Amino acid sequence: MRRALASLTSLAFAACAPIAHGGTASRAEEVNIWPFFVESGFDDSAAKLRWSAAGPLFFSQPIDPASFNGGDRARGFRPFYLESVNSQAGDTVQEAHFLYPLFSYRRAVDGYRWSVFSLINHYSGKTSKESKTQRGFDLWPFYFSRDTGNPESSYHAVMPLFGEVKQRFGDDRISWFFFPLYGRFEKNGVDTYTTPWPFIKTMRGQGNHGFDLWPLFGTRHKDGVYREQFYLWPLIYRRETDLALPVPTLRAGFLPFYAMSRDADSHSETYLWPFFGYSDRTAPYVYHQTNYAWPFFVQGRGTDRYVNRWGPFYTHSIIKGTEKTWILWPFWRKLDWTDAPIHRTKRQFLYFIYNDETQHSVSNPALPSAHKTHYWPFLTIWDNGAGQKQIQALSPLEVFFPSNETMRLNYTPLFALYRYNRPNPQRTEHSVLWNFITVRRSPQRSEVHVGPLFSRQSARDWKRFTLGNGLVAWQRDAEHRWHFSFFDFKGPSAPPPPTAAPAP
Repeated sequence: MRRALASLTSLAFAACAPIAHGGTASRAEEVNIWPFFVESGFDDSAAKLRWSAAGPLFFSQPIDPASFNGGDRARGFRPFYLESVNSQAGDTVQEAHFLYPLFSYRRAVDGYRWSVFSLINHYSGKTSKESKTQRGFDLWPFYFSRDTGNPESSYHAVMPLFGEVKQRFGDDRISWFFFPLYGRFEKNGVDTYTTPWPFIKTMRGQGNHGFDLWPLFGTRHKDGVYREQFYLWPLIYRRETDLALPVPTLRAGFLPFYAMSRDADSHSETYLWPFFGYSDRTAPYVYHQTNYAWPFFVQGRGTDRYVNRWGPFYTHSIIKGTEKTWILWPFWRKLDWTDAPIHRTKRQFLYFIYNDETQHSVSNPALPSAHKTHYWPFLTIWDNGAGQKQIQALSPLEVFFPSNETMRLNYTPLFALYRYNRPNPQRTEHSVLWNFITVRRSPQRSEVHVGPLFSRQSARDWKRFTLGNGLVAWQRDAEHRWHFSFFDFKGPSAPPPPTAAPAP
């Protein structure tokens, strides 16, 4: 698998490798022969060079290693192939994705794992304790396997014929034979047998006893710990737990007519479930709630809690410092909460049509706030409040995947008819039609490019104009003398002054 990925990578990037510019040193100016190739190293080091080819399709750019499994550079052929590599380790592939999320590959500790839409999964790696190689393969929902070199923790299972899995799906051990005819679930020394699932169940072990003839009736108990019964599931039920306490916990119901819950600190009753009823709590906080027609008309008051709901027209609640307001649900929603040391405010219209989140410091409210705003599907605006800002149009995916960096890197640029980037207050970048038109400014220089047709580069005492990337060029030097030339593809004859101010 790793050898195949390396071959695919070399073939893909041999076709669109950057044009050489005299070694690995960074070019100050942009190279724009759109749509075939665009390279940008505007006031950056060589490690920060980025390039694209065929519009946004082929690309290479620096990335945050913390977001991509230790990779510091991403490259690929959108939306088909994307990989992150560690350039400090010989371009070692840290992640690779084909038609993400269809196929994904990731390096792991002393190993690797790959997945096909999270349904076909394989991993191989060494454990930190015994330095033994573990392997696993899943073909959901038909085949599950794990090989650790230890029979006690290894397994192979074929669903629904026969098999056994260990330490998965919330149980210590699950085994079956022609499932659902026979199944066994083991957890904390308690065995539950199903013959067949889910209709007949028996339970025993660690003092537990139970029998279910679902959905007609069922009973389970452990002396001094709990007992529960149901009839015509889920209509009639009764469950008592914590029997050793002075006031055991009781939950019972005869649905849809009546349901109740009681323990040492709370009591609730519901009539014509789930519409009418109340709940009272005395610890660990005090709270009383009345349901007039749940979930539409609800009122609650208590310690650090407030609920006033007249749905779908208006809802206002404050629970442990989190404040929510709904107006004409689902049209307008406002949410305020503190995630120390940040206070956050989110406003939404129809969930994603308008979605805005603002963040500001709790300890220093005078600091500028950060925000991200989506006007779906047209525009997304980011501003970190510390000088960095980005704008993109169109932006149909960002609001749905706010924390998915792989989705953002692989798909978001495909829709970037216009992008604005301000990494700091002194530097700005504009891009139209995937770098066909670019405008870049910094204290040292400014550039304007219209594909390979026209470019303008300038600093305080230096300017350069070109047509056809140098077919025709005019350049003004530090003595304000103009030079005219043909076929000047090598770039400026002299670099701009290092401390020059941007041209007017």
